Amino acid sequence: MPQQEVEVILTRQLASYLVMPVFIVGPTGDLLYYNEPAEAILGHRFDETGEMPVEEWSTVFEPTDSAGAILPPEKQPLVIALRDRTPAHLDFWLRGLDGARRHVAVTAFPLEGQAGRFLGAVAIFWEKAWA
Repeated sequence: MPQQEVEVILTRQLASYLVMPVFIVGPTGDLLYYNEPAEAILGHRFDETGEMPVEEWSTVFEPTDSAGAILPPEKQPLVIALRDRTPAHLDFWLRGLDGARRHVAVTAFPLEGQAGRFLGAVAIFWEKAWA
């Protein structure tokens, strides 16, 4: 694993202490880390999945809209935060690697380092109660 920027290391450290699920990606969209609360929703431990490219994580969790239609990567908040470098939010469904389908709310935002260096994006998400 290549050396990460100090801001990414610190963001990962903070995420490890939060009770909210957190998902961190680098500037090219590669998954760098998700915390233990995220493991419960994503259906797999990060130690078992490890880092993965955006093409994989944006589809492996089978994101869908409320009607069950596949949510393309370009509509997902984390991809929007990466592409547009702006915060994004959306409620949608995903299927964890454990096979369970969950309704989630996702808020993503870009991660910038000192001197405006673009370092990736962070998603904070949570499972929504059945309505």
